[in-house]
Amino acid sequence: MKVLRGTASDIEPWMELVRRVSWNFPGLETEESIAEHAQTVLGFMSKRQALCVKCGSRIAGVILFSRSHNMICCLAVAPEYRQRGIGSLLLKEALDELDRSKEISVSTFRENDEKGAAPRALYKKFGFQEAELIEEFGYPNQRFILYP
Repeated sequence: MKVLRGTASDIEPWMELVRRVSWNFPGLETEESIAEHAQTVLGFMSKRQALCVKCGSRIAGVILFSRSHNMICCLAVAPEYRQRGIGSLLLKEALDELDRSKEISVSTFRENDEKGAAPRALYKKFGFQEAELIEEFGYPNQRFILYP
């Protein structure tokens, strides 16, 4: 599997994946919020800050990252492609695009949230450490930091 830059031509299969996993992402509960997210994704694509793994015409995993904020913004893998290293591939590529001489942050679920087991384990595997408890889109999360 190969990590590729997401482009505007990928937006339909990208958003198909987002819709399939939206239950796992606070703030993506409505069609309106998903449509807004599509515009956000297109913005990341235009800045070359969107990566994906494709399997044929389908997108198996996606990641958005911000160079200006030195952060991982969104990481998702389709359920049928999980446990195959796609999340690790995407995270490694995104981290290579960020400034490793500064802190890199990501927001994920809190420790006792059942949705958080896999993402927390992935971020810890890459050296991220637990930081402050936060709330995003009205949902309790935790910031993780990868120190330089």
